[in-house]
Amino acid sequence: MPAVSDMGQVLDPDRIRTLFDLRSSYNVRSGGDYEEDPNPVWRELRERGPVHEGTVHELTGYSRPAMFQGLPYPDRPHFSVFSFDECDRVFRDSETFASSPEAVDPTGGGIGTASSMLSMGGAQHRRYRALVQPSFVPARAGWWITNWIEETVHALIDRFADNGSAELNVDFCAAIPVLTITSSFGVPVEEALHIREVLTDPPQVIRALAPIVAARREQPQDDLISTLVAAEITDEDGARHRLSDTEIYTFAVLLLLAGSGTTWKQMGITLTALLNRPELLGAVRADRSLLRPAVEESLRWSPTDPMFSRFATRDVELAGQRIPRGALVHLCLGAANRDPARWEHPDEFDIFRPMKRSLGFGGGPHICLGMHVARAEISVGIGALLDRLPNLRLDPLAAPPRLIGMYERGATEIPVVFGGS
Repeated sequence: MPAVSDMGQVLDPDRIRTLFDLRSSYNVRSGGDYEEDPNPVWRELRERGPVHEGTVHELTGYSRPAMFQGLPYPDRPHFSVFSFDECDRVFRDSETFASSPEAVDPTGGGIGTASSMLSMGGAQHRRYRALVQPSFVPARAGWWITNWIEETVHALIDRFADNGSAELNVDFCAAIPVLTITSSFGVPVEEALHIREVLTDPPQVIRALAPIVAARREQPQDDLISTLVAAEITDEDGARHRLSDTEIYTFAVLLLLAGSGTTWKQMGITLTALLNRPELLGAVRADRSLLRPAVEESLRWSPTDPMFSRFATRDVELAGQRIPRGALVHLCLGAANRDPARWEHPDEFDIFRPMKRSLGFGGGPHICLGMHVARAEISVGIGALLDRLPNLRLDPLAAPPRLIGMYERGATEIPVVFGGS
């Protein structure tokens, strides 16, 4: 099994680009071909009213079909929310605004997000989330950093540190989360991209994970699969049982999707914002305590997943708009995070602004489970770049990075040079 330090020999750059470039056919289904800045339109919509009938992409002017959480459901009415207060209200009221249109069967509903805790609600969601929550609390960030993140970050930098130039978005940012989460499962490096590629094909996922699950049942280790194998859940009737293989595979798919599909884009957004503002990059280089507010500002200013959806479980009124039972309510977090009712000069990227809670990681009971790991990956990754690549700056001879995408936003290539004066 190749070590993480040998990844240069086993990671295919072309395959990475196919999986992680937002403009590739793999990502176009979520609107990866949208190259405009949606924020002016979202600002106008928010100013006209907090809630509008229709989907976020249609209201934004994107005419192609787009798939994402809560889409497409063509036979249901759709409403989109653009203010911070109303988005926050929906997130917090999980009884009225559910994450799934129907009850979730984690043992017999197939493997995927529809049968995972992402779609659960109430006591069922609390029980399943509690099984893995301890591995993702802030106190465990060091466990992730020491075991997987630091080694991955430095092995990736080793591949280009002597070149004087690099492309940081796909060649660096994209690889960190997928290698971190697969390594925490015990997946060999050479299989990491295959796992990411087949996440929507449950039989292939099972074939890859089954030997690891079986081995951890025989001999647990200090990793996430062992945590799932050892976990016991209490049913509504009080009976306790270990997770079945199906439940473990479902957990694994959700963690792989979340762990490898979002953090890399947010890291690229953070780097793009800093590199396009050399004075801010210099401030972070000189004072690493500014790295945390830079990451938080990135999450506010341009969250990589700018929309999530909920299902109305009853007739309800939201900001004066009647929402019928069964309707989809789409929360435009990108617009909510730039609400001037909450932030001054919200369209500016300002790492010195007073920090307030944003919706970059969602909110309510379903707030992102891995947010502390994501913060650690972004901070360790950018910190290592600043440590090891002196005078890091955008390549003046290349096109500067841009933010693109509709329901998954991220940067184009981030070409940089370093060294010299």
